[in-house]
Amino acid sequence: MWAIAIFAYIVGVLQRTSLGVSGIEATHRFAISASVLSTLAVVQIIVYAALQIPVGVVLDRVGPKALVAAGALLMVAGQVVLAIAPSIGVAIIGRILVGAGDAMTFISVIRLLASWFSGRLLPQVSQWTGNLGQLGQVLSAIPLSFLLHTYGWTTAFLSAASMSAIAFVLVVVLLSNGRPNAVKGDRVSTWPSAMRQLREALSRPGTQLGFWSHFITQSSGTVFSLLWGFPLLTEGLGYSPATASGLLTLIVGAGVISGPILGLLTARFPLRRSNLVLVIVTLIGAAWTIVLLWPGRPPFALIVILVVVLGIGGPGSLIGFDFARTFNPMRSLGSANGVVNVGGFLASFVMMYLIGLALDLLNRLRIDGGAASDLFSWDSFRIALTVQYLVIGTGVVFLLIARRRTRRRLHQDEGIQVAPLWVALGRSLSRWQERKRRNI
Repeated sequence: MWAIAIFAYIVGVLQRTSLGVSGIEATHRFAISASVLSTLAVVQIIVYAALQIPVGVVLDRVGPKALVAAGALLMVAGQVVLAIAPSIGVAIIGRILVGAGDAMTFISVIRLLASWFSGRLLPQVSQWTGNLGQLGQVLSAIPLSFLLHTYGWTTAFLSAASMSAIAFVLVVVLLSNGRPNAVKGDRVSTWPSAMRQLREALSRPGTQLGFWSHFITQSSGTVFSLLWGFPLLTEGLGYSPATASGLLTLIVGAGVISGPILGLLTARFPLRRSNLVLVIVTLIGAAWTIVLLWPGRPPFALIVILVVVLGIGGPGSLIGFDFARTFNPMRSLGSANGVVNVGGFLASFVMMYLIGLALDLLNRLRIDGGAASDLFSWDSFRIALTVQYLVIGTGVVFLLIARRRTRRRLHQDEGIQVAPLWVALGRSLSRWQERKRRNI
């Protein structure tokens, strides 16, 4: 069951990230600007984010199998439309279908895991699922990119569509919602009950903490891998397409290595999950700051470090779903996961679109000043990418507010008092010193 679910998610990530390696080709094929190109990606993400909560409500009502199958079918249709699209308007329709299918996949897979795994194993399985799913990005960065540059647009996207067709067949024939006794007990019986559980999930501070955790950790890496990373690396920094594909693949490798570690830490220190989130977002902010402030073009080693840090953000965002799991009953977990998953993609489409607008504005100013057009220059990217600080910084503020409310509720309901991190570390050091003295 786990293998089938992972395969469906891998294919979903392939379809989601397929535009990231074809952005430059899309600007030529449809004769569009950077802001219009960003719109093509943003529309997909808007659809994805907008459907998360409705999909979560339906998920609690009908179970994950039906939604994973429907998602695969929609992505087949979307990629076929994109493959034969004669204009940008038709291409947008294709990406809308891809976004809708993608929206049904991940939270359904996460909900499925909760029916088959439990205890401390569940956070680790969730991390492995998220990490292995990112192999879809490897498929888009290497095989899909090869097909695109060798055989052309139509062949590449029809090949991508065939992968979703295979996933659809496997899900329909082999996937099960879970153990029979668990499936019956965990599913809500009526639509009014499902809507009531959605309202309850939205009101829980733990769900809100998961939303903002996902918002600040996932967005920067998603913006990089889904749209702007490939143009930045090839046009902005002058790397070859093969090198750019390798760096996008490195994001996945970093996630595969860091994910299990984060899963173990999440299971071992459940009261310090928000501190893990803040450490990850601090690393992302520090890496971008050094790269953007570097005089001239940054060295390749520094770009590698940036990519690795962005890769850690992916599994880091899965901590948000662990908040949803621990602060919501199983019967409303689909709704809670839908709320959490909106976070990172809401931040992503805002950042994607603002970066595209900034690139177009900077290029217009360059042309008006008498210089040649250079839409994807490094100097333009250096300025446009600063919008990340505003978006993610806002998310950090709201995360701290949600954490305070969550800890207050935890103290009221269960009597658990979470001390500040430095206090806890001081206590741990004192206990370690006391044990050391006793051993002496």
